[in-house]
Amino acid sequence: MAAARTREDLLFTVASFNVNGIRAARRRGFDAWLSSGAPDVVGLQELRCPATEVGEFPGYVTSADVGSIPGRNGVALLTRAAPAAVRSWATHPPRARSLREFATHGRYLEVDLADRPVTIACLYLPKGGLPAALQRPGSMREEPDGGAKHARKIRFFTGFAHELNRNRLSALRSGREFILLGDLNVAHTHHDVTNWRAARKMDGFLPEDREWFGSLLGTRRLVDVVRHVHGDRPGPLTWWSWAGQSFVNDVGWRVDHQLATPGLAARATQTWVDKAASPEGRLSDHAPLMVGYGDV
Repeated sequence: MAAARTREDLLFTVASFNVNGIRAARRRGFDAWLSSGAPDVVGLQELRCPATEVGEFPGYVTSADVGSIPGRNGVALLTRAAPAAVRSWATHPPRARSLREFATHGRYLEVDLADRPVTIACLYLPKGGLPAALQRPGSMREEPDGGAKHARKIRFFTGFAHELNRNRLSALRSGREFILLGDLNVAHTHHDVTNWRAARKMDGFLPEDREWFGSLLGTRRLVDVVRHVHGDRPGPLTWWSWAGQSFVNDVGWRVDHQLATPGLAARATQTWVDKAASPEGRLSDHAPLMVGYGDV
């Protein structure tokens, strides 16, 4: 992994990491990465294990919702101190009707930090699929489904946009900044995909995916912190296929994000992807997305 950054001006570091199975990631060296980088908050997606097998992480308090589907989904937030409050959809069902089918799937977790006036939410957004009009038998990894997975993702989009807005406003009313982090399974701009022209007909970069992502952003809503700091230029990428030379050639996507309220986003000083030095050092098909914020 990349060398740990100095912490002089990174007083509050937040990581988002789709581990693609926490047990496998720990076998590959996740604990060493965590100890070396020592972020203040870590959001994990795709735990893919029972609650009894999430384990403990020295120096952190773990809040998790593993969901009800064996071997699938699961989110967690690792914090330095026990949170002032923890909310998952299992304990605090979403108000949006279109999210009810996802409520027990282990996709959303939210904590109020006890040591800073910040609420942090961790999301693993469902992968979709292509709409029926773009499905071509024989050219897809999966059998055509008539657009069922795509429709499911659109239902999630609709409900989550409302739910996110309510949660963001609730945090602000209580005097807290808000961060949404996680694997959103959407790349927003052409800077977030290496081969963006070909990706325009792929799940995660369809016009409706990008339009929805853009609807979450605004000067009075949320800011894409990585794009704000990194600028309007290619990268950084956070996901590469296990197959071929995608990782070595840096051909991938940025589907992992941190969206923050404008006041907090303005304090972001650095952002980086903690990409392994070689394919053999990978912990997951994703790499941790890191943001360093000024004092909060």
